[in-house]
Amino acid sequence: MSDKVRNLQELRNLRDELKGRLLLREKSKAPEKLVQIKVSMATCGIASGARETMSYLIEELDQQGVDAIVTQTGCMGYCYAEPTIEVTLPGEKPVVFGHVDTVKAAEIIEKYIKKGELVDGIIPDTYNTIDNK
Repeated sequence: MSDKVRNLQELRNLRDELKGRLLLREKSKAPEKLVQIKVSMATCGIASGARETMSYLIEELDQQGVDAIVTQTGCMGYCYAEPTIEVTLPGEKPVVFGHVDTVKAAEIIEKYIKKGELVDGIIPDTYNTIDNK
């Protein structure tokens, strides 16, 4: 994408591209039937690369035609494992992954989201932060 829009057609193309990304990011019809991904975007997550991870997820899921809702959330309490994401497949319990950079995000999309295979990096739901002890 260039810095300047030179004509009406470029403006329309930009609008359509951004509309598609927004739909992927925040679909509201029957979200329980879609893959839902929450990216932890608290200060520690952003400092660890969560913004890049979220952008990658949005773009890659769109390119691969995976119906998903990608949203941001606050702190999940796993600061040591940032960037963290929570993935909920339709009909399944949420799974939290830690240390999710773009390479790990690609693996999660390919193996967990598309095939249902578990991958390394899952934070067990029995894990307690220091605040929970």
